[in-house]
Amino acid sequence: MQTYNLTIGGKSVPTKDHFEVRNPSTGEVVGLAPKATAADLDQAVEAAQNAFATWSKTSHEDRKKLIHAAAQKIADHAEEIARLITLEQGKPLNGLGSRFEMGGAGAWANYTAALDIPVKVIQDNNEGRIELHRRPIGVVGSITPWNWPVLIAIWHIIPAIRAGNTVVNKPSPYTPLSTLRMIELMNEVLPAGVVNGIAGEDSIGAAMSAHEGIGKIVFTGSASTGKKVMSSAANTLKRLTLELGGNDAGIVLPDVDPKEIAPGLFWGGFINNGQTCAALKRLYVHDSVYDAVCRELVAFAKTIPMGDGLKDDTQLGPVQNRMQYDKVARLVEAAKNGGGEVLMGGEPQKGSLFYPVTIIGGLDNGNPLVDEEQFGPALPIIRYSDVEEVIVRANDNPNGLGGSVWSKNIEKAKEYGAQLQCGTVWINKHGPIQPNVPFGGVKNSGIGVEFGEEGLFENTNVQVMYS
Repeated sequence: MQTYNLTIGGKSVPTKDHFEVRNPSTGEVVGLAPKATAADLDQAVEAAQNAFATWSKTSHEDRKKLIHAAAQKIADHAEEIARLITLEQGKPLNGLGSRFEMGGAGAWANYTAALDIPVKVIQDNNEGRIELHRRPIGVVGSITPWNWPVLIAIWHIIPAIRAGNTVVNKPSPYTPLSTLRMIELMNEVLPAGVVNGIAGEDSIGAAMSAHEGIGKIVFTGSASTGKKVMSSAANTLKRLTLELGGNDAGIVLPDVDPKEIAPGLFWGGFINNGQTCAALKRLYVHDSVYDAVCRELVAFAKTIPMGDGLKDDTQLGPVQNRMQYDKVARLVEAAKNGGGEVLMGGEPQKGSLFYPVTIIGGLDNGNPLVDEEQFGPALPIIRYSDVEEVIVRANDNPNGLGGSVWSKNIEKAKEYGAQLQCGTVWINKHGPIQPNVPFGGVKNSGIGVEFGEEGLFENTNVQVMYS
């Protein structure tokens, strides 16, 4: 069994204590992760601060070359890291699983590395020249979740260092190994201290958000934890990018072909077994096509095999951890007790983290499975008859990450989509994202955006220069 170390200042740093990381498919121990202390965090921040002094002055072209080289180093070890993701996260190697995640990590890293940070000329006349420059902030603290551990770490780290910052990353204690290994590989190419990797209990994340040596926190996770991060960051007035929970609504209009849209609805809701912030979490279907959509969605869902992610035919894995599994189970029970009709589902296996794909009809706003983010393989379907009224119901939620409208009439779908209170609207699809397209939420789903030029610029401070 492998024991993993921290990466601080370009060196592999062992810790006194470790914790077990288990495979959610089998319960077996995958490896021993390092348990960082507050002193380790201080050391990592100091290393990042020291590296910032030179990295921030590196030319844009040199930074691009080094980040592309780091991306290539990760790509060279993509299969190794993908297997590690499957072992600790549970998602399948194939399909929309770990190899897919590693492909996305490469695409985001290389696209972001190539972005420019131009000087904007605001004025250039007889009264003088005024330029807007974007300067790096300093040390960026990155706190990443367990659902897409490597991909989301790339989303945090690459734009931060492309802008000239240095990074201290802390992955989820459920899935630290793949991220620690990725950072270890990056340090074979990048200057020492530019990217540092620590791991440990949640208290380390709390210490990061309060740390005086960290100038910005990037956090992906639940809204409740995001609020705590924001609160503890207030004393040092840190910059923040928070990508928080979603409870995305999809609205199916009466002109759809139910069989045609069933695969898109399924993968919109059940990608990564529903453990995705911008997955479809609530599906509102017009009364005239409700029965047909339910029938076709269930028929498609029954074709998708669930099992150990290392098996070739697996397309869905387990719920990653017991806490999340228990939440899904609680919400499904609330749906049943609230009059929901189980269209698909079964009894969970005792002691297992494999929760059966569950589709429940006959619900409405006010039921916990509709109102709360389940973040797992359970989808509520809500019947409606009036489109204007259902938009009100779709917006009646504290979250606002994504939403979708399904219709053959694209212009009408876009008209309704514009009324959804969310950061991203998809038409006839749900969930696809791209490295060149800004992504973020409104309301309780976060602050700021990631990806593209807009996401890159969130890792900078504005400096105006008069001459």
